[in-house]
Amino acid sequence: MARHCVSAAVANPAMSSVTTTRAEFLTLTRLAAPLAATQLLQMGMGIVDTVMAGRLSASDLAGVALGGSVMWPVMMLMMGTLQAVTPTVSQLHGAGRAGEAGEVVRQALYLALVAAAIIILAVSNAEHWYALAGTDPEAVAVSVPYLQAHAWGIPAGTLYFVLRYLAEGMGHTRPALIIVICALIAKVPLNFIFMHGLFGMPALGGVGCGVATAILLWLQLALMVLIITRRRFAVAGLLERFSRPDPAMLMRLLRIGIPIGATSFFEVTMFSITTLFMGTLGAQTVAAHVIAMNLGGVAFMVPMAYGMAGTIRVGYNVGARDLAGARRTAMIEMVCALALAGTTAVLIMTFREFFASLYTNDPEVLGLAVSLMLFVALFQFFDGMQAVTIGVLRGYKDTRMPMFMTFFGYWGVGLPLGASLGFGWFAEPMGVYGFWIGLTTGLIVVAAMTTIRLLRVSRSEDTVLRFASR
Repeated sequence: MARHCVSAAVANPAMSSVTTTRAEFLTLTRLAAPLAATQLLQMGMGIVDTVMAGRLSASDLAGVALGGSVMWPVMMLMMGTLQAVTPTVSQLHGAGRAGEAGEVVRQALYLALVAAAIIILAVSNAEHWYALAGTDPEAVAVSVPYLQAHAWGIPAGTLYFVLRYLAEGMGHTRPALIIVICALIAKVPLNFIFMHGLFGMPALGGVGCGVATAILLWLQLALMVLIITRRRFAVAGLLERFSRPDPAMLMRLLRIGIPIGATSFFEVTMFSITTLFMGTLGAQTVAAHVIAMNLGGVAFMVPMAYGMAGTIRVGYNVGARDLAGARRTAMIEMVCALALAGTTAVLIMTFREFFASLYTNDPEVLGLAVSLMLFVALFQFFDGMQAVTIGVLRGYKDTRMPMFMTFFGYWGVGLPLGASLGFGWFAEPMGVYGFWIGLTTGLIVVAAMTTIRLLRVSRSEDTVLRFASR
């Protein structure tokens, strides 16, 4: 029933103004809810690895965590690039040209294989990076084979995401949720089998997490293929014929996708590098920082999901040449971002001691983590706003300017400001608070610039149509 309501709302955007606004909000929420749940459960996969590796030894835990720190930024860059499929398909869907989506996806599958090769090449050189960084040898001994095992599943992962973006571009966000639920259910037993050597398998310790992840990536791809071949996706014509690589189409996808990947990469690396900087401040400071970051990451999943839903809906409306509807969606998205931010900020400030106590009993770590919750609460407004505005701009296929904005805000403002305040380059060092001031300022700058950009783009019919022709 919910799926029918989503399809009906997507297909029939013309209503009276009050009804349309309410219907649009409900449609966005129906699209966003499965996306948020999918992202949270995907985080759960990493948590399972962390907990199970931590029960083996500190070296296994450190090795798996290191592997994730190498894999995650590279994956974000490549997955973001492939995400060009979503706005392209959603605009074709809105224009009544869904039959052309199959060719887009066939070309994107070629890009997925290239992306997989790049990721594998990057992680296969992790040992050299660790040597340059002087990483603990015991952790490296786990991390390198963990990455090598994980790499066997990367081609499946990149192909899976292309098919997932096809489904989401057509307004179907539940398939990814169903698949990640299945994967999460299988994760614990698979980890246990390969970590402890059950059923004749070798006992691989933390490396077993990488083996299990690789297997699950192939399982996720198989399930997505089964879903994509169902009747509701036949209109895309994905399986109608074989296509050779089309340089023109590949370049169109790359022009949209590379800025998306770079935008995600700039944000992830700002937080990752800041965490590395904080390593000089002591284990307790790092622990408090990670607690605050983890809570902020969980809260971020909801506005990020609304941003992804905004990509789908704005793309659909632009394709249908309902530019007023696209702008209405953009305005609703920004209101949702502020409402969500206010709600989560109040919850974080009200229950900050409880949330922090879920992670640690250490009084010093707990006290510092609680004090950082003020920044986490403030984060919600600017992190949420930049998430939805960037998501909506992607629906317009406006991805290059947001990339430059995020580079300036995160690497040009957030990182250097945080480092200068934290390390005290020009005044007394502020420690962890200086770094968080830098992070917050970077988000404020990006949120302000992308909001202004969205307001300008959505008001200009010529600009919208020019982007749509890409």
